[in-house]
Amino acid sequence: LVAAPRMIPRKCNTSFTPTVPMWSSTKEAGVTLIELLVSLMIITILASVAIPYAEVSVRRDKEIALHRALRDMRSALDAFHADWREGGLPADLSEVSTNGYPARLSVLTDGIRLGDGNLRRYLRRIPRNPFASAELPVEQQWHHRGYEQEIDERIWNEIDVYDVRVDSDGVALDGTHYREW
Repeated sequence: LVAAPRMIPRKCNTSFTPTVPMWSSTKEAGVTLIELLVSLMIITILASVAIPYAEVSVRRDKEIALHRALRDMRSALDAFHADWREGGLPADLSEVSTNGYPARLSVLTDGIRLGDGNLRRYLRRIPRNPFASAELPVEQQWHHRGYEQEIDERIWNEIDVYDVRVDSDGVALDGTHYREW
């Protein structure tokens, strides 16, 4: 008969010693100056790419807001004129020109009192021009053009508001001038 081998319990190592990375020549763990400079250069390169993109993005957002504001105001002017042409607006109002357009832009937000006593509004508010100074009143942020005026006239005739546009020489991202929109 062969006797079974005796099992001897082993001692467990309970003390923990931190390991030092293989590439470190010292026994202290940390970041070298070269590693820090390389990280800083990578961050600088990424930032130099992201900043121009952010500037273009902000400008594109302003251009989208400008398109929307012009479309809303021109649609309201067209609806006002359509109501006048169809006889829906009283003819003797001082807020309506002889050509059927509002005498000033604020008429679209103030509304017109109809013959049945109801108030007809065409805009909730006049949109802000995203490229104009925020200190200007909203109605002064837009260039007004009357019905009988030439398209390139810079001074409003103050008879009626046939169209609105931006009075700016700025160039859009697509190469067109804002004043031509």
